[in-house]
Amino acid sequence: MTTIDTLDDLQKGIEALAGREPRFAAMMRETGMPPLRRRDGGYRGLLHIVTGQQVSTASAAAIWARMEESLSPLEPGHLDGLDDTRLQAAGLSRPKIRTIRSLTRAVLDGTLDLERLGAMADEDVHAALTAIKGIGPWTADVYLLACLGRRDAWPAGDLALQTATAAAFDLDTRPDARRMQALGMPWRPWRAVAARLIWAYYRTLPSNRNRIADPI
Repeated sequence: MTTIDTLDDLQKGIEALAGREPRFAAMMRETGMPPLRRRDGGYRGLLHIVTGQQVSTASAAAIWARMEESLSPLEPGHLDGLDDTRLQAAGLSRPKIRTIRSLTRAVLDGTLDLERLGAMADEDVHAALTAIKGIGPWTADVYLLACLGRRDAWPAGDLALQTATAAAFDLDTRPDARRMQALGMPWRPWRAVAARLIWAYYRTLPSNRNRIADPI
């Protein structure tokens, strides 16, 4: 199994992690079963992730709802024909508009074949996505985890994940992406399950620490 498609798959990963690291078992007792956190992939899935970058969950949901209402169909051929004013009116920032333009053109000209990603290795998917201007490692990692369901995807740059990891593992400071990569190595090949558990734990933290929206 290389993907997390069902709650049974998720349970297997949790059992594997708890056998290696007791704090995962403690998190599970605190949070209960974490959500599966799967969503549709393809252009819409990637567009949804880009929309949610660096905003709260509520803000991301509101922007997406406005996009569906005023910009539909959310397909590359249609969005490519809309001017920036229409996109801004839906709540998209200028940097996000630039990223959406880059993504849309890459899909339309064949530079990015989203249908092929499901058959590609994690590192190749990551490379293909981050080659698009405006798409960084976080977006690629979240796409791997949520849209493709890869069991070892690890969004090391995610602030909510970093914050909750610091709390769960009694770290003095919030770990940066490089330290998160090192911390996650013993959890391979189940890092995407570790991320799900840690995000669920993040939601249990006191409100004065829980200020960042998790991405999915």
